[in-house]
Amino acid sequence: MSKPPSGRKPPAKQTRLLHAGGAVGAEVKTVAPPLQRGSTVLVPDAKALYDTSKPTYGRLGLSMQTALAEGVGELEGSGPARLFSSGLAAITGVLLALLKSGDEVLVTDSVYGPSRRFCDNLLKRYGVTTRYFAPDASADAVMAMTGPSTRLILLESPGSLTFDIQDIPAITQGARAKGILTVIDNTWGVGLLLEPLALGVDVSVQALTKYVGGHSDVFMGSACGDDPKVMGRIDVFLRDMGIGVSPDDAYFLLRGLRTLEVRLARHGQSALQIAQWLQDQPEVRQVLCPALPGAPGHDLWKRDFKGLNGLFGVVLQPGSPEAVEAFIDTLPLFGLGFSWGGFESLAIHCDPQLAYRTQPPAYGGPLVRLHIGLEDPADLIADLRAALDAYGLACQP
Repeated sequence: MSKPPSGRKPPAKQTRLLHAGGAVGAEVKTVAPPLQRGSTVLVPDAKALYDTSKPTYGRLGLSMQTALAEGVGELEGSGPARLFSSGLAAITGVLLALLKSGDEVLVTDSVYGPSRRFCDNLLKRYGVTTRYFAPDASADAVMAMTGPSTRLILLESPGSLTFDIQDIPAITQGARAKGILTVIDNTWGVGLLLEPLALGVDVSVQALTKYVGGHSDVFMGSACGDDPKVMGRIDVFLRDMGIGVSPDDAYFLLRGLRTLEVRLARHGQSALQIAQWLQDQPEVRQVLCPALPGAPGHDLWKRDFKGLNGLFGVVLQPGSPEAVEAFIDTLPLFGLGFSWGGFESLAIHCDPQLAYRTQPPAYGGPLVRLHIGLEDPADLIADLRAALDAYGLACQP
């Protein structure tokens, strides 16, 4: 600590211990920004206590959160992102910030399950009506559903279970003409594969937990947009709700952001190879991968997206739930888990979740979702071939 004023005796040891290191000089420059952990922010003088142009409390973020917000903004093509504790928190927070009692929100029927649960339960409790539109509905069909109380349309393209593609530019154009906001869950597109703001979307939300984190060990979500009034409403919500994210979590996400493009390219290359292989297997009825010619939504995907990630669906030939379990249980290299976007390959059976939709899709066989990780694709293909053999054997009378 600094020397005491002239004439004053030196502080006691306990006081010196408390203040030791509090006057660190200029820091050396490192590749990553300094990690600041702090709730209290010390300002230089009394006037600065109420200068809101600079941080005066640590909850809304210091160096690491600021750096991550700027990085995610670059990813999405906007100013600094607003950060939330998870991807779901980003979706629910944005909806709460932009909707009020008496409003209506139109939501794609393929929306992420927990987002649907929030709309059906919490939004309903607060007087917001939710209606669902078919995920492959035309823009005209979606606009025909709007009414005087429609304030927001929630998109998710591709849907994270059935990979339906929406005509984003046409829907956003129609919505803006009616003064309706649009929000999209862009976790699949992650900002590299899809740039929703350039297509007219007002707010792009994603679970940074997935591909930005990349290692299945940290939660966070983000919201990005260009309209200062819209983003200002989200800022007020964050401030009034006391929402913040940990600097340590922001550190991990910023580190993942640096390698995102390289990892995502590997995920996409392997996924395309495996999806093409699966198309030729007799036990497979359909592959729900928008990058494949002839797949549902392929033309829209080719127009709006810049590539593929590791997530797609596989419809098997008709079989029992027990046969699907045999397929999944014969996948030693695929973990059985609901998330995706990490380095590891994953598989889940989707049919139980499809039952919650307003209009459940009928594929003529069970749906399995695969996330293709960074393993050698030849090893994953061998894994899948063994699982298909087990499925075929379980389907025999």
